[in-house]
Amino acid sequence: MPEISRRAFGGLVGGGAVTAVAGTTTAAEAVPAAAAPAERPFKARPAASGRRPNILVILGDDLGWADLSSYGAPHIRTPNLDRLARQGVRFTNAYSGSATCSPTRFSLYTGRYPGRTPGGLAEPIANKAQGLDPNHPTLASLLKKAGYATALIGKWHCGWLPDFSPTKSGWDEFFGNFGGVLEYFSKLGQLGTYDLYEGDAQYKDLRYYTTVLTERAVEYVGRDHDAPWLLNLNFTTPHWPWLAEGDEETGAEIAARIRAAESQAEVSNALNHYDGGSVEKYTEMVQSLDAAVGKVLDALRGSGQEEHTLVLFASDNGGERYSYNWPLSGEKFVLLEGGIRVPAIVRWPARIDGHQVSHEPNFSPDWTATLLEIAGARPDPAYPLDGTSLAGYLLRGAEPPERDLFWRVRANRALRRGNWKYYRDASGKDHLYDLAADQREQADLAPDRPELLAELKAAWEKVNSTLLPYPG
Repeated sequence: MPEISRRAFGGLVGGGAVTAVAGTTTAAEAVPAAAAPAERPFKARPAASGRRPNILVILGDDLGWADLSSYGAPHIRTPNLDRLARQGVRFTNAYSGSATCSPTRFSLYTGRYPGRTPGGLAEPIANKAQGLDPNHPTLASLLKKAGYATALIGKWHCGWLPDFSPTKSGWDEFFGNFGGVLEYFSKLGQLGTYDLYEGDAQYKDLRYYTTVLTERAVEYVGRDHDAPWLLNLNFTTPHWPWLAEGDEETGAEIAARIRAAESQAEVSNALNHYDGGSVEKYTEMVQSLDAAVGKVLDALRGSGQEEHTLVLFASDNGGERYSYNWPLSGEKFVLLEGGIRVPAIVRWPARIDGHQVSHEPNFSPDWTATLLEIAGARPDPAYPLDGTSLAGYLLRGAEPPERDLFWRVRANRALRRGNWKYYRDASGKDHLYDLAADQREQADLAPDRPELLAELKAAWEKVNSTLLPYPG
């Protein structure tokens, strides 16, 4: 199989080519034609730089790559997110910074590999000793220095009080949960305690959590702001436990098990909800997320700020259990495509045309670098970014950046260069995949391309040598 250079591949996918190798399915073809009839290959709309945009970053939780109807889900209807995609750019090769919740959030908040910081080594964070160092610069703290108002609504999952909090790391306001999971009605979280806060104080509200977060976000975007703003809106939907609006009885049963738990393991077992859920319940949860996003976007339009607000929607990692990930293999926790490839949509009416699709590979730290550049904020040179800004590509028609995408999760490792992916599984076996021809990662080309495998493995080792080692 002929090797394709990174630049040639970038031009191919960046130009929106959708021709499939015989017998395979490309990312573009995975979407039913009816879902995006007017999509065209991405092309920037160069313009004189204007006012700095508001920035709304919306994260779904454990939302799989194909869980939106605009990404191919045959049984899930997401009209609001599909409309967002039509109004902007839908990315088919977007990735999370890791295969689990908190490391990806570290990578998005800092623009760096999770392994740069001790808290990022937890996969995911599970106790009060771990968290994001308040002295480390973040997207919020850097934008705040540049004159932005900042707020985080929803799931933080980068450490608990008293040492860690969004308000200690650059966000002016925080309303949400500190942990990685909570029961949607009682708000009992992974430590077995109540986990809904406004700032550093508990806030009592026993309604369905997605509803509560949506109301807060609607209020925030509807304010009369006197400065550009950043809002990180982090839903827990559709993360387990498997509960939708109206499931108070099931939620009460889970909450009772949490209260009766005599160990952390019993709390985790209750929240993991291995004895519940279904494809139908998961569908209901994804559709409730879509409805929530729709309400926030409606409020943004009603406030008159839509034109000058950049909206980024993505997921914190790949899908889990009931997610629809076809044709990808793997799911949350592993570095196969299904564990890290996610839906990603960008809309900015003032600068980016709609009805576009981009196949350019990118991952969470790239968005940090991109948003900082667009907002005119400078990274801290003492904490160099690992992400690469896509601002030139999105706004000025520059060539897509050439660089490797790197991941590690304990013994699992991965590196993507152009269409080639190096992957080591938990058993220590190395694999090589050509994602242009085999995004399902079934045709292992490692025996056929030993030189290329060695080259990508060496590139992975080089980055890894700069990261903190895992404890113990």
